[in-house]
Amino acid sequence: MDTLTDLLDGVHARAALVHRSIMTSPWSLRFASGAPLTLLTMLDGQGWIIPADGGALAIGPGDIAVVRGPASYTVAEDPATPPRHAITSASYCAATARTIENGGAVPAPRTCGVGESGSAVLLSGAYQGRAGISDRLLNALPDVLVVTDDECCFPLLGVVAAEVVRDRPGQQAVLNRLLDLMLVTTLRAWFDRPQRHAPVWYRVKDDSVVGAALRLMHGDPALPWTVESLAAEVGVSRAALARRFTAEVGEPPITYLSNWRIALAADLLRNTDATVGSIAHKVGYSSTFALSVAFKRRLGATPSRYRAATLPDRRGG
Repeated sequence: MDTLTDLLDGVHARAALVHRSIMTSPWSLRFASGAPLTLLTMLDGQGWIIPADGGALAIGPGDIAVVRGPASYTVAEDPATPPRHAITSASYCAATARTIENGGAVPAPRTCGVGESGSAVLLSGAYQGRAGISDRLLNALPDVLVVTDDECCFPLLGVVAAEVVRDRPGQQAVLNRLLDLMLVTTLRAWFDRPQRHAPVWYRVKDDSVVGAALRLMHGDPALPWTVESLAAEVGVSRAALARRFTAEVGEPPITYLSNWRIALAADLLRNTDATVGSIAHKVGYSSTFALSVAFKRRLGATPSRYRAATLPDRRGG
């Protein structure tokens, strides 16, 4: 049961905003691109990530942070330093562009800041749109996570740093794929942490009773699973499965299955053109109406309204 592969398999960066920012002290940047996921790393110097809600997290050279959008956040030399520049999806290097217009030096490709040296160099890679990024994946992540260089040891960081300033045919495709690889490597390291940040579908062992039950539900969510049928498949009593599953997962088996079905339906509505009726049957509901009732109860909107609201994301905007 490799659910992480399942969730990341559809994540493919398209026209990702990959840049480096060269800064001099005191520096502070406000990121307001609305990107669903952004990766950040310090190529030189130290910094702090300050989310809209929550405390600041330190980030140093080689550390990789994953920031979940769309809320804005700040990256600064010091948490007390107010933002000096804003970075949006429409204008990633506005200050640099103004400097060039006024006769300043032209920096390397995808570089914010004029000059090749500064007190800090920040590399950022932002996914555009939500196409391919699963709700099930986003729901498993905090607003900001930081994996240190020792924990992740991403060997291609130097390659990314070199590629971001190149301008060759196929350059955007290279950066897209490198960003995908950074994301997979960083999330795997985060989920492997001993602090058990990982969601239950990652940390429960496949050879355990609970792991076997999860594998059955994930493998074929459309089957009319009951606690009794799951218990029979994994070879324990109904009461034993219910007790052990609730203790390890935090909710009863059928409650977990219902939530997983709705999350899967949301992904299919967002990322495919399948009809609501076919999605209902795919995730284990007997009719469009049955799915609609459960979907609205869980997410506050009918499947059709949910799909309509996510249409800009499906177009990559």
